[in-house]
Amino acid sequence: MGLIGSLLLLPAAPARGAFWALRQALAEAEREYYDPAVIQRELAELSGRLERGEVDEAEFDRLEDALLDRLDEGRARRIDGTRTT
Repeated sequence: MGLIGSLLLLPAAPARGAFWALRQALAEAEREYYDPAVIQRELAELSGRLERGEVDEAEFDRLEDALLDRLDEGRARRIDGTRTT
């Protein structure tokens, strides 16, 4: 891109930077959401809640299924640790 093109696009630079930052934040949130270690920790916490009587069997099963589905989806989205879209 030449000098004139760069000058014409200069006013859009803050918007491009903001969109880049939003994309980075979204990517990090997805990495954490689908992180197997995070999901395993949530499963352990859920088991503890069941043992303490904070949730009943039906609620435990529903939440456990949701966490296991999230774990499967995270594995399906990754190839060698990178997201496939």
